[in-house]
Amino acid sequence: MGFTIGGIREIRSGARRRGRSFRSSECTAVAEYTGLWGWDVVRGARAAGGACSCGRLDCPAPGAHPLEFAPPIPAGATLDEVSAAWAELPGAAVMLAVGRAFDAIEVAEPVGRRALARMERMGLPLGPVTAAPDGRVHFFVAPGAAAELPGLLYRMGWDDPAGLDLRGLGPGTYLTAPPSDRAGLGPARWLRSPALDTADPPEARLLLGTLAYVAHRFRG
Repeated sequence: MGFTIGGIREIRSGARRRGRSFRSSECTAVAEYTGLWGWDVVRGARAAGGACSCGRLDCPAPGAHPLEFAPPIPAGATLDEVSAAWAELPGAAVMLAVGRAFDAIEVAEPVGRRALARMERMGLPLGPVTAAPDGRVHFFVAPGAAAELPGLLYRMGWDDPAGLDLRGLGPGTYLTAPPSDRAGLGPARWLRSPALDTADPPEARLLLGTLAYVAHRFRG
């Protein structure tokens, strides 16, 4: 399936409605992701009125997936390179490719906020943390965490990881990044922004005990 000319036109017209300053801030954010943090970025679809800009009438995830016809913007891309890429699809969403520079642990937002506050009080090492408008929070952790998550939880004594509502995201998944909208629900936002001291995300095991504990308490 893939894109349609109408889908491209809709993306471009949406970008014109938002104006030049939005495009500039978006390109700056992407250049920071690629050039400063070493993350791969892909251009994603947007949703409006329940329809996806990819052009598929039967799209299973409107406004929440990469545009398959748009090549990735690799880690190391400069602002000029990012601007040139965004000029081709200026209204696309910013999405981060998971699995190379980081994996992510996804939890419900109430759990994520409580766990984050607890981790900060405990002085645990933390990487970036995002909140999506669909009520999910993502903790950036070292690559490989998604595959290791069930085993780590089991060894910590949590024999029902599904009941904790903790999900590991690894290769082949994508996170909508600030300042972009996801699924027409609103923008993604940082709960903990990337910083020089969090350039290398922590090992999942350092955070998982707190996440599991708070998830269990919240469920109970």
